[in-house]
Amino acid sequence: QVQLVESGGGLVQAGGSLRLSCAAPGRTFSNYARGWFRQAPGKEREFVAAISRVGGSRSYADSVKGRFTISRDNAKNTVYLQMNSLKPEDTAVYYCAADNSIETIINRAGYVEVWGQGTLVTVSS
Repeated sequence: QVQLVESGGGLVQAGGSLRLSCAAPGRTFSNYARGWFRQAPGKEREFVAAISRVGGSRSYADSVKGRFTISRDNAKNTVYLQMNSLKPEDTAVYYCAADNSIETIINRAGYVEVWGQGTLVTVSS
């Protein structure tokens, strides 16, 4: 049963922007921390960004700080990842995640409770 659905991926030139969305049809995640991960070809999955239940706390990987912004709209049960100044090395499948603990999302990805199926982002040079 699909619980998180990502959208917004696609092909963009370096320097461009994309906004990813992660919806949760059929289940409410307003009481969960939310996050984004990515996995590039031939590489391990890596943490990208996380946001606390009400959005008061956010965390980013060093590689995306200043370029990516995570946000959430609990009324729409949706989390977003605004990606600006994209680089070819940002090319990856992006996954959204949900867990009771933002610390789990940031530091213990293997224990994250809920995952989406991913959306592909390709940045051309």
